[in-house]
Amino acid sequence: MRTSEVLRSSVFSALVALATLGAVGQAMAFDDKVFDDKTGVKPQSSPWAVFQFGFSAYKSGHKDQAVEAYKYAAENGQIGATWKLARMYAEGDGVTRDDYAAFKFFSEIVDQDVEPGSPEESYVSDALVALGDYLRKGIPGTPVEENDVAAQEYYMRAAANYRNPNAQFEIGRMFLKGEGGVKASVKQAGRWLQLAAEKGHAGAQATLGNLLFQSGKVVRGLAMMTAALERAPPADQPWIRNMQEEAFAAAGEADRRTAISLADDILTKGNNGDQ
Repeated sequence: MRTSEVLRSSVFSALVALATLGAVGQAMAFDDKVFDDKTGVKPQSSPWAVFQFGFSAYKSGHKDQAVEAYKYAAENGQIGATWKLARMYAEGDGVTRDDYAAFKFFSEIVDQDVEPGSPEESYVSDALVALGDYLRKGIPGTPVEENDVAAQEYYMRAAANYRNPNAQFEIGRMFLKGEGGVKASVKQAGRWLQLAAEKGHAGAQATLGNLLFQSGKVVRGLAMMTAALERAPPADQPWIRNMQEEAFAAAGEADRRTAISLADDILTKGNNGDQ
């Protein structure tokens, strides 16, 4: 019995080794077609193949090769490569962070003629929001100055044309505060926040909950803020927690208990508690 187990183990190990060598051989053959370690991307390479190579290089940790491949693919019409470059420069991922370089790459994307519903619309939608974020604050030491009106226009394009929940949330906040050249309107803010909340945007859900709380719908508002806090990404948790804790401190004990129960129901059933 032991001999047969050893034999099976040896055969299995040999098969794994052969499969691994085969995969490596295929990867090397693919790499050789479009990329050379010394000279970089080979002339006349397919932009799509280079984009694929860049993605593979990025995943394997060779981000310097990925950047070179993405640049070639981007210059030859691959919008996904331009988006990857923009994100890498925006986050300092494999390159020195450079918000102005990211801004220019995002700008190239939104200048593309991409129709809503096309496979590439997510790149344009994301780029519009990124440009709005940059223009909201400006980029120090560059020609990109703070311009909340221009930011609102980018957000609106993403919100209205591509139904981007992050853009819808930002538009909602602008209507709440009367920023970006729009007149303050709780009704308009609620409309945009609702659209984002229905797509699962935790910030929009929390802000809507706070509006409900302020309008006298204490239990439902508290419940929405509590559920949103549980769903929120780490970056949004501090401000949502502050909002939720301030509301809880102002509510009565009975309303708190009921709100906690409703929040559990919202999280379990996946609704927003705004029916």
